[in-house]
Amino acid sequence: MESRSDCVFVRYPCKELPPLDGYLVLDLEGGEISEEDQGRGILLIDATWRYAEQMNKNLSLPGTIVRRSLPQHFRTAYPRTQTGCASPDQGLASIEALYLAYHLMGRSTDGLLDHYYWKDEFLKKNSAILS
Repeated sequence: MESRSDCVFVRYPCKELPPLDGYLVLDLEGGEISEEDQGRGILLIDATWRYAEQMNKNLSLPGTIVRRSLPQHFRTAYPRTQTGCASPDQGLASIEALYLAYHLMGRSTDGLLDHYYWKDEFLKKNSAILS
């Protein structure tokens, strides 16, 4: 992923975020992402749920950043070992969330899952929804 020209990686903690005008952040609290968001950049916080919460609080996100969520009916292929999930296929791996965001925004998903070990299982679990 880090070699892709359409992705920028920022390590946490960071002193300064790149400009985020016109971006959305994937968040459980926002309205659902759609093709209407196509022109926006995507900020994806990649961490465990607990650590992502802490990062989200500590990052100074601009008030103009839009919060968007993914529909709840998508299922992960990533093998969960965390407790607290109602179902083992609940919650998405970061690459799965990014793939779905691209798909729902009408962007090309070519190559996004190329190095994802559970790619075939993920696409199979969600094939009816993704077609």
